[in-house]
Amino acid sequence: MAELLGTTTAVRAAVGSARAKGHRVGLVPTMGALHDGHSRLIDRCRGKTDLTIVSIFVNPTQFGPNEDFLRYPRALDDDLKRCQAAGALVFAPGTETIYPNGVRSTFVEVSDLGDILEGASRPGHFRGVATVVLKLFEIVRPDVACFGQKDYQQQLLLRRMALDLHLAVEIDTCPTIREADGLAMSSRNRYLNPEERRAAGVLFGALESARKAVATGEHRAGQVRQILRETIESEPRARLDYAEVRSASNLDPLEEVGPESLAVALLAVRIGNTRLIDNMLLSG
Repeated sequence: MAELLGTTTAVRAAVGSARAKGHRVGLVPTMGALHDGHSRLIDRCRGKTDLTIVSIFVNPTQFGPNEDFLRYPRALDDDLKRCQAAGALVFAPGTETIYPNGVRSTFVEVSDLGDILEGASRPGHFRGVATVVLKLFEIVRPDVACFGQKDYQQQLLLRRMALDLHLAVEIDTCPTIREADGLAMSSRNRYLNPEERRAAGVLFGALESARKAVATGEHRAGQVRQILRETIESEPRARLDYAEVRSASNLDPLEEVGPESLAVALLAVRIGNTRLIDNMLLSG
């Protein structure tokens, strides 16, 4: 199994040893239940650095009171084997390590980007994300941190945090890794029963329909949103949370999608009791 680091002291010792050799350090923050998408993140991080650390921590402060914190999948033994195969160390701290004064202590908030879309649907979610990621950055002090494009708003928000707080870390966004039918890989896909798993393909279908519409000349953002909504609503098992077309650079609302205004289509959809998100860049 991969070497397991459970304390900040152990992490800093490993990082200090790497730094003494002139090595670059990378971080892949995760909540565990690792899949092939995470493996791609680890591979990408290893390609940019000499030492890659994968953090595994199911962060309580980014879950709302009625969300899935208690049932979120945990598979540490399998995760350690995957990280060993990928050549990464693992930092798997307890809650008391990340929040030594309890979970109602110091927080980081990123205004504007943290209040829309996922932030509006899940109040407090991005406060928890920004806080735990900043803590991980302080513990590991990575040169590079890798995140997936599937969580598009999250990676934008973390870029903003790094810029605003003058953090010496490169935020690297890695393309979404998908199943054969296009469903974005996610730890929450484990919740889906076979019928729901089939129905979940509608997310990629909606995004592809939007992409094709824009590629063939549809530049009205409102019409592209309508395509997203109608495609999701055609699946009886799907319940739409939001379907949006926003600026890819800052998630501002758009009236038009064109060559000079790269856009991103974003979806949040419930399939049964499982909430899934996905996105796709749109270029007119």
